[in-house]
Amino acid sequence: MTRPLRIALFGLFGSGNLGNGGSLDAMLRYLHDVHSDAEVTCVCAGPEDVQQEFGIPAFSMWWYNPTEQDKARPVRMYSLKALGKLIDAFRTLRWIRRFDVVAIPGSGVLEAGVPIRPWGLPYALLLVTLWGRLCGTKVAFVSVGADKVNETVTRRVMSVAASLATYRSYRDENSRAAMQKAGVDTSRDHVFPDLAFGLPVPPTDTAESNTIGVGVMSYSGAYRDRHRADEIYATYVSRITAFVEWLVDEGYRVRLFTGDQQDEAVALELTSSVRLHRPDLAEDRVGTEFAPNLASLLERMAKVDVVVATRFHNVVAGLKLAKPTISIGYGTKNDMVMQSMGLGEFCQDIQALDVPLLIKQFQSVKQMAGPLRTDLLERNRHNRELLAEQYALLSTTLFAAADGKQRSAVPGSS
Repeated sequence: MTRPLRIALFGLFGSGNLGNGGSLDAMLRYLHDVHSDAEVTCVCAGPEDVQQEFGIPAFSMWWYNPTEQDKARPVRMYSLKALGKLIDAFRTLRWIRRFDVVAIPGSGVLEAGVPIRPWGLPYALLLVTLWGRLCGTKVAFVSVGADKVNETVTRRVMSVAASLATYRSYRDENSRAAMQKAGVDTSRDHVFPDLAFGLPVPPTDTAESNTIGVGVMSYSGAYRDRHRADEIYATYVSRITAFVEWLVDEGYRVRLFTGDQQDEAVALELTSSVRLHRPDLAEDRVGTEFAPNLASLLERMAKVDVVVATRFHNVVAGLKLAKPTISIGYGTKNDMVMQSMGLGEFCQDIQALDVPLLIKQFQSVKQMAGPLRTDLLERNRHNRELLAEQYALLSTTLFAAADGKQRSAVPGSS
């Protein structure tokens, strides 16, 4: 008698980031449709949230997760963190041996566009791929994001972790090129769209609602920018606030979207600032939309005419819905996905955000809305085809090979 294929999905899921959750959602839908007999477990940052939302077994990727009480006692916290890294090495070995495949679906696990340190996620990825290689458990990076990493140790840990994987695919060509420059042999690697492009599309209202969606982010630069993080944050918020004020002055309704729990404070700050400067503004002219997951964000965003966003998966959501979209990016990934969808001219860098230019870009996409929607619908159809191709590849190579291996190991299965 054979046992079911055992699959672990590994990543920063349950952490309040909608993009990460959307990637997990897309991967689970594929496994449910094609490998419904597999036993799927999530190893993640927030196992309780994942269990509640997706109804699958989950446990923490780390032995130690600091509490608010711990943060008030830094000596204890850092001591436990150091101990935790040692325990994680053996803990990862213990759990990874139980699985046939560990898949790391989507998200920017090989990027450093926001502050990241080598002993965090990069170290966890290294443990997974190293023990996977030594134990014979296949590890797959599936449509992940990568980029140039300036910090030497972080870059080295990431590149070694990636090089030990069984399967690698990236969500754009820049990601593959970045890993090649970091020393990874990418000759057999693949490029497929972001997994979120495969999620179901909610009904989209194509009628003009005079409502604009603005996706905001709690952005304070990358790790190398930490000495001026407050300045970067304040500049971004003031500029995006100025744009929202222009929108309401022009008669538009604005809905503020977020992509992570930490973005909610920015949305509230922006709303308060607009109302302070426009005390007579009607209540419904500026509102916040705190979606609990990416599917809910898609439903809410379907009601706006144009999307102007910062978070990568806010941008992806707008594109997936065939909305005229403008990106205020904090990494090359935003530019790459916009170019792939034919909107490369409607991008800006978050640290050089030019409000007058943003207004001109907005006026242009608004004027071109009809043709843009038609083109985006066709590009989305192509993205779905490419993702179906990747899932077929995973089924016939990664999961089929692992399934064959575990079957042959069960007495009497031949």
